Amino acid sequence: MIHILLIIASLLHPFFVSVTDINQNAKSKTLEISCKIFCNDLELAILKETNKKIDIIHPQDKVFANKLIANYTAKHIQLKLNGKPCNLHFVGYENIEDAIWIYLESDKVQPIQTFEIRNDILLNLHPEQVNIINLKIDLMEEHFKTDRQKTTFKFSEEK
Repeated sequence: MIHILLIIASLLHPFFVSVTDINQNAKSKTLEISCKIFCNDLELAILKETNKKIDIIHPQDKVFANKLIANYTAKHIQLKLNGKPCNLHFVGYENIEDAIWIYLESDKVQPIQTFEIRNDILLNLHPEQVNIINLKIDLMEEHFKTDRQKTTFKFSEEK
C-alpha cells in the first residue's frame, strides 16, 4: 500500500532534474561536458524561448534541431576558467529513452586554479528544477547543484 501511495505522490509532484558531467581530458587538454535532460522539458523550454517547435527524438530537420539545442545550451551553461569565459562547442546529442545527452567540448585549457559554472537549464520552465553537476578536474572531484536560488557555483583549487 505504501508503494502505491509513493507512486501516486510522485505522479502528483513530479521532480525536475538535469545532470551535467564535466571531465578534464588530460590528453587533449579540454573539458568534455555531457548534460542529460528530459526531451519533453527541453522541447518546451526551447519553444518558450524561441517560439520554435522541435521534436528532438524524431527531428524533421536535424541541422535545425542541432542549432536550437546548441543555442539553448550555450545560453544556459556557461563556464569561466581562471576568471575568463571558456568557449564551449556543441558536439551533438543522442537520445536515450525519454532523455537526451548533449555533448560539449571546450577549447584547450590552461591548468585550472579557479572554476565557475552558471547552469540555469530549464529554470525558465520549472521553478523546482535542480541541476546536478559532477566536476572532475585532474584528481579532484566535486559534486554540487544549481537551482532557482543559486545558479552559479565557484571553485578555487588551493595550491
